[in-house]
Amino acid sequence: MPRPDSVIVNGLVRQALVSAEEVMGANGLNAVLRASGLERYIDNLPPNDMKPSIKTSDYAHLNQAIEEFYGRGGRGMLRRIGKASFQYGIREQAALLGIAGAAIKLLPEKQRIKFILNGMVNALKKSNSEVDAWVEDQGDKLAYVDRSCAICWGRTNQTSLCHLYIGSISEAVVWAAGVEHEIIETHCLAKGDEYCRFEVGDAKA
Repeated sequence: MPRPDSVIVNGLVRQALVSAEEVMGANGLNAVLRASGLERYIDNLPPNDMKPSIKTSDYAHLNQAIEEFYGRGGRGMLRRIGKASFQYGIREQAALLGIAGAAIKLLPEKQRIKFILNGMVNALKKSNSEVDAWVEDQGDKLAYVDRSCAICWGRTNQTSLCHLYIGSISEAVVWAAGVEHEIIETHCLAKGDEYCRFEVGDAKA
């Protein structure tokens, strides 16, 4: 049974487009907007509000267009956009992420990471009631799991596709822990798995 094609709100689409332009430049962004049928956003970003903006399928097409536009470098580019996207969220949507005024510095590292991953889950759920995501705590491992991932909606592949998500989660962990950790997508809906699962690995040297 195919997943429902739900709607992504203006604020999250704006976050993705601002971040993409920051990494790709205006010309690169405009090219992928044309390739994904989203020309209406050229020089016309959506407002930073919670009103419906585009369908999940359009967002998936945007991610696919970026990956195809850059060829071999597409995955790395999407991860950079994901990192910039989280930084945008910290600057512009701290209340939505639940981090405004949060005092987490005294918590153990694992608890700090779990805090920000839960903040990302809650922000998505506030923006779309159909989001089905959670943080998995297996004692020695933390993972971010999303059964409603928009990045790979309607796409099929032999390997995982959610590179932008990896970038966002990676940057979130840096924000919480102060060091970068490896983020591994162990499961992906595009591969036929039940969900997309992003495991927080060891800190990078």
